[in-house]
Amino acid sequence: MRILEKAPAKINLALDVLHKRQDGFHEVKMIMTMIDLADRIELTPLKENKITISSHSRYVPNDERNLAYKAAALLKERFQVNEGVTISIDKQIPVAAGLAGGSSDAAATLRGLNKMWKLGLSLDELAVLGAEIGSDVSFCVYGGTALATGRGEIIEHLPAPPPCWVILAKPFIGVSTADVYSKLNLENVTHPNVDQMIKAIEEQDYSTICQSLGNVLETVTLEKYPEVKQLKTQLQRFGADGVLMSGSGPTVFAITEHESRMQRIYNGLRGFCNQVYAVRILGESPFK
Repeated sequence: MRILEKAPAKINLALDVLHKRQDGFHEVKMIMTMIDLADRIELTPLKENKITISSHSRYVPNDERNLAYKAAALLKERFQVNEGVTISIDKQIPVAAGLAGGSSDAAATLRGLNKMWKLGLSLDELAVLGAEIGSDVSFCVYGGTALATGRGEIIEHLPAPPPCWVILAKPFIGVSTADVYSKLNLENVTHPNVDQMIKAIEEQDYSTICQSLGNVLETVTLEKYPEVKQLKTQLQRFGADGVLMSGSGPTVFAITEHESRMQRIYNGLRGFCNQVYAVRILGESPFK
């Protein structure tokens, strides 16, 4: 019995960091929504009692460093599963890009193995397990749009934002999330108005959503990587309704309501960046 699961990417519409916690993590308040750019996860039973990772992407680790591997190992250990699995990852989401590709792969693996191994766990239970793997995994288990607090694992579901196009641009660099957080100076940031963003989403106020985009981690990444700052400037120049870096970067995204403008921004970016995608906001969760 093969199981296929979709693992969509996410973008942050707002990302605020409140303070560093005693456990070493940062207390965050952020709004995430899924977009129609996804890895595909295929789970195939193995006769041998082991976990193997298969991927055509040379950037995907094929051992216990892989978050999908960690997800399978956690379920096997927690529920005494004596079965093996091959996890095939068709990688479409750029790696180390601020789009939660690895976290979404882990979430898809949790959902898929829950079916394959007939564990009978709810999404809520899978999300709790996901928090043990990584801060974004809980959100990715549910999908859709949500406010995430704590270190990112406390999830409060939100309505879908108004439909729009998302143009993603990733420069040819990877960014370490831990490195960005370690260099964040909370004395010297402008905090986004997350509550205003929530209200705008609830009221389907597209204009205020665009005005409320904000990410405190830009203060670190844009300074350290001038190519990210340049990309953001280009997107603004091309006439996007709103532009923001996702997560710790380096991916920058632009949103626009109109397909003609999306096409213009997409075509204009091709000369500046080798990884450019034009997708839709998913908004609603496909997993409920």
